Order: sequence, then C-alpha cells, then structure tokens
Amino acid sequence: MFYELRQYRALPGKRDELARYMEEVIIPFQVGKGMVVTGSFTGEQEADLYVWIRRFENESDRESLYAAVYQDPEWKDVIGPKVGTLLDRERMVVTRLEPMPKSVLR
Repeated sequence: MFYELRQYRALPGKRDELARYMEEVIIPFQVGKGMVVTGSFTGEQEADLYVWIRRFENESDRESLYAAVYQDPEWKDVIGPKVGTLLDRERMVVTRLEPMPKSVLR
C-alpha cells in the first residue's frame, strides 16, 4: 500500500474555487471510479495551497484507477479543462509515500 500526496498551488485568487471544485466535482468523480481519497486540505498559512491524499493498494491498482479516471470522456472534456483554469500545473508536487508500521494510515 502507498499514498499519493498531491500539493497544488492555485492561480491567484482561485484557491477557494479550486477547493470547492475538488470537494464537489473532482473527488466525488474519482471516488465513483474507485479511487480512495483519504484527505483534502487547504493551507492555513499559505493562501494558494490545496493538498489531497489518495491511497493505492499497489502499482497495478494505481495504473488501473488512473486509466479509469483520466481516460474517461467526462474527465477529458469537462473536468480536466476546468482544473487548468484554477491551478498552476507547473507548481504541482506529487509525492508517493509508504506508511510506517505504526502509522494509523495503514
């Protein structure tokens, strides 16, 4: 099992809109495709920061879930293009994390 920590930087003045879009559209869409989203956060001291965490059982699971989400016509034609109007893709940071044995996120 591993996690994907995704750190996004919203375009100026767009963080609240990005967070709403994530909570109301993106996360429900991805969960509907089988993704496991374990957390969604905004930065307390950084006005442009939005962070979310997804969990995968293994690399095969990640690959099949990525295909289910990112190859879907709704993602390609509607959801994905909207994301580009809200976040600075150049500043996205995606980190894969493996939980330690005593982590509650195992």
